[in-house]
Amino acid sequence: MRKNTFSKISFLLLATIIMWLKTYVVYKTSFDIKIENFTQEFILFINPLSFLLIIFGLGLFMKERNRNRWVIGTSILMTVILIANMIFYRFYNDFLTIPVLFQASNMGDLGSSITELIQPVDLLMFVDIALLIWISKKPYFSKAAQTTRKEKTAYFLMAAAVFFFNLGLAETERPQLLTRSFDREMLVKNIGAYNFHIYDALLQSKTSAQRALADSNNLVEIENYLNANKKEANKEMHGIAEGRNVFIISLESVQSFVMNEELNGQEITPFLNDLIEKSYYFDNFYHQTGQGKTSDSEFLLENSLYPLGRGSVFFTNANNEYHATPEILKDYGYYSAVFHANNRTFWNRDIMYNTLGYDRFFDVTNFDVNEENSVGWGLKDVSFFEQSVQLLKDVPQPFYTKYITLTNHFPFELNEEDKLIDEFDSEDGVVNRYFTTVRYTDEAVKRFIEELKEAGLYENSVFIMYGDHYGISENHNPAMAQFLQKEEITPYDTVQLQRVPFIVHIPGITDQNPKVFHDVTGQIDLKPTILNLLGIDTKNDIEFGTDVFAKDRLPFIVLRDGSFITDKYVYTRGTCYDVETGEPTEDANACEPYMEKAKNELDYSDKIIYGDLLRFFETDEQPESEPTTNE
Repeated sequence: MRKNTFSKISFLLLATIIMWLKTYVVYKTSFDIKIENFTQEFILFINPLSFLLIIFGLGLFMKERNRNRWVIGTSILMTVILIANMIFYRFYNDFLTIPVLFQASNMGDLGSSITELIQPVDLLMFVDIALLIWISKKPYFSKAAQTTRKEKTAYFLMAAAVFFFNLGLAETERPQLLTRSFDREMLVKNIGAYNFHIYDALLQSKTSAQRALADSNNLVEIENYLNANKKEANKEMHGIAEGRNVFIISLESVQSFVMNEELNGQEITPFLNDLIEKSYYFDNFYHQTGQGKTSDSEFLLENSLYPLGRGSVFFTNANNEYHATPEILKDYGYYSAVFHANNRTFWNRDIMYNTLGYDRFFDVTNFDVNEENSVGWGLKDVSFFEQSVQLLKDVPQPFYTKYITLTNHFPFELNEEDKLIDEFDSEDGVVNRYFTTVRYTDEAVKRFIEELKEAGLYENSVFIMYGDHYGISENHNPAMAQFLQKEEITPYDTVQLQRVPFIVHIPGITDQNPKVFHDVTGQIDLKPTILNLLGIDTKNDIEFGTDVFAKDRLPFIVLRDGSFITDKYVYTRGTCYDVETGEPTEDANACEPYMEKAKNELDYSDKIIYGDLLRFFETDEQPESEPTTNE
């Protein structure tokens, strides 16, 4: 382009350069994007440019007086997108997707969580906007001459060249990049945050059409894959809890690193530690949730399907056909109920619980919630469990019940009188407070068990307790390194921190022969395990999990971001680690045999959900779901 062309679009180019540099600074300061070599750093640096050249360049088609307005308006919009991703990333360590925006109804309930995530420094993001507004009023920039057709063509050819150069370099560095839609960090690192959102919109259009185009043939390949990989459940464990009441306790944000650990000489989870000595405990059990967090853990529990890589299934596919645990148990005389002192619409639970076959949902309206018994996200766990025992009187036996705790939820607030352990001493208030709320939840579970004993509901029951997802995100790695007495938290350590407790307690059975299992297991395994304990055969069901007690189970678990764990290796962020050393393997191809399996597991599960394929699945049991009520 000629010199006079640059003078015509100088304000546009100035805004592009400022936004380009601002985006790169945000990449480096607000996102934990792992860079392994100079090429990756260069790709990260240039990837915002092509989109910004195009989006700002649209102003070239506008009249002179509107061009600067377009540039400033676009700068504001891009800044808002950056800030939204920054705030979301601070807790979820993830980037916004279109399905997450459909969950906007959740935002009204986030309260102090959002307040904790927004920082005063975020206001600096608008400094350049104010500068652009001021510059636009200067005589040199206030009027932009009209560009010719040739100049516009040259400009957009340049933008296209930058885009394809970026994409080609990215594909060379990471082959089949655009097929890894579940790995958002990889996509943002290579094609940029803005292009990622365009890609995400295309994915949304594609997935929205999958249900309409699906037929029963789409399920055959998946059934063949699952049948070929299915492992027989443990026959010795089959039916050992048959006919018992089932208590599922979702331990909000509890991670395994607090189990059997002390802080300042005090046990962090004294009751759960004691319970483990009377139970079957799995210390290598992983959460596998995505952007749906607690709702994802529920989806895994009830269906043995993976949650979606984008958004929450509870929102995006709540009207699908599923063959969920509550629905299955109906045919065996079980009544199912959920206890959760939150709004029934949060995570779209009122709709999804009906779909899953639950008979009743005890939500916040069924509990006495006031200022004295509430903190943070709502009703304290102690009061929640106390009131739940009273509500159980209305639940027919045998029952399958699920309890979702609240107190140990980010940002981990707790009244002073409820703190049973001192805070951790670091510069990170979130991590410091975490230990006090974990300890409180531990105490609440203890009291719950005691009250069930008094009510005569303990002996003839089976208790399944598990952590739903992580509580401490990677944004708090320095404080976590301090607690774990490590120099730093590596990607390998991050995967290990995705372990959550999993306890199976069967009074009269596990206390006679408790055991700690070190097998690699995950939330995908909950459904087949529970049903086998209750004496229900699921060998013909559509499920990706395996009974955790199965003697020939494959030591393999895949996380929603595509990372996977075996008994020997951990694969994450493009690197294969040795489990024994925690260091990258000497054999760079050691993880290769598992990569295709990990991809298939996630892809097949996504196809089932997006295509609503279980409507084509025929079983011998066709239970009719009763409406979920709240009376």
